[in-house]
Amino acid sequence: MTVKVKKRCPHCGGEVECYRNPLPTVDVIIELDEGEIVLIRRKNPPCGWAIPGGFVDFGESLEDAAIREAKEETGLDIVLLKQLHTYSRPDRDPRHHTITTVFIVRASGTPVAADDAAQVGAFTKENLPSPLMFDHEEILADYFQQRKEKL
Repeated sequence: MTVKVKKRCPHCGGEVECYRNPLPTVDVIIELDEGEIVLIRRKNPPCGWAIPGGFVDFGESLEDAAIREAKEETGLDIVLLKQLHTYSRPDRDPRHHTITTVFIVRASGTPVAADDAAQVGAFTKENLPSPLMFDHEEILADYFQQRKEKL
């Protein structure tokens, strides 16, 4: 697999070596007071139900990205509880090779679809929409398993 690619500099026309790296993302499992979690229906392709989240901005910590993405997509202010896991399978997102760090967070209030979310919903393990985008079915299975083990 090629990790370096050669590109032309748009300013001088010279050849420049660039590295191909995975893109960092965050996903945010938002727990509500009623024991439900928040999912969004994505507005942009690929469309479908997903855990709220997105790309980490340059100069931003993973934690700050999680807080920002939760607010942008659901309107909720959150409290970070813990990091669940990092998922890095190269084919987890059909658009790019991404690495996501998943946070479990707590929020109260009513989520509202905003930014990249066309719709928002609160779900339990028993009524999750199907199919879920990316590897979010696997992520939520890990989340619900961890919750079960803590009881």
